[in-house]
Amino acid sequence: MSNLGLIIAERSRDIGDFLVGRLLPFRKKRMIGPFTFIDHMGPTTLGNGTYMDVDQHPHIGLATLTFMLEGELMHEDSIGTKQRIQPGSVNWMTAGKGVSHTERTPMDLRGGETFVAHGYQIWVALPKELEDMEPNFHHIPASELPQWEDGGARFTLVAGEGYGRTSPVPVYSPLFMVSIKNTEAYSLDVQGNLKGEIGICIVTGGIEACGEKVGKGNILVSKVSDTCTITLQPNSHLLLFGGEPFPEERHIYWNFVSASRTKIEAAKKAWQEKSFPMMEDDDTYVPLPGL
Repeated sequence: MSNLGLIIAERSRDIGDFLVGRLLPFRKKRMIGPFTFIDHMGPTTLGNGTYMDVDQHPHIGLATLTFMLEGELMHEDSIGTKQRIQPGSVNWMTAGKGVSHTERTPMDLRGGETFVAHGYQIWVALPKELEDMEPNFHHIPASELPQWEDGGARFTLVAGEGYGRTSPVPVYSPLFMVSIKNTEAYSLDVQGNLKGEIGICIVTGGIEACGEKVGKGNILVSKVSDTCTITLQPNSHLLLFGGEPFPEERHIYWNFVSASRTKIEAAKKAWQEKSFPMMEDDDTYVPLPGL
């Protein structure tokens, strides 16, 4: 296991009626490349009065990447975005100096029918020099993401660069996020195809790496340069993510990420005073933790 480094197990927590699994940050590994936070949403059955409703909350210093596998969400934010996301598409919101947003089950899905919601909410830290940039939002449909097949495995480059391809998601530092689904046993080759630190998130199925068998709900952490052979079990689904780490430490408090503790303290004060950028058509408010 020496060239794997860590295996991080998913830890469950509740956000209202929605169960999520926290994968990052982890006590022994705060970041993988520029990735600072990964929540695994579901899979869970919604409907009949139980829906996903994440009220208005703030961010600074990061970009959020929402990637749905099943179900749909409606994203709204303080820069006026209203964007529905469907399975396989990417919502990429750059918080920069400050943005507030909500994520909810769309109104037309709040009938009597039940449905499965399953996806990932991911934070990517911004380079230090871009932490105060203006917030922006991009939606990239599934059809625009690079996709290819190899030996019974189907690849999708969700974000960044990898395997000689570039995703249209407008990232700010060298990184990658790749979705891999296979039907038969498949030997995965990452050397020379991905650059930087690597996290291997097992969505379904399992893998064998360095003589160890690891099942769904875990992240393996390694360096691309010395990763051992990885074999996917039949009918598995992996998310590979990571990239070049930043030279500076990142501080994380609640929804705020920054290389500067002073900026985080200023964001906390602004959110408490409600002088933070707020949404015009949503008066919900998630209080600062501990208050």
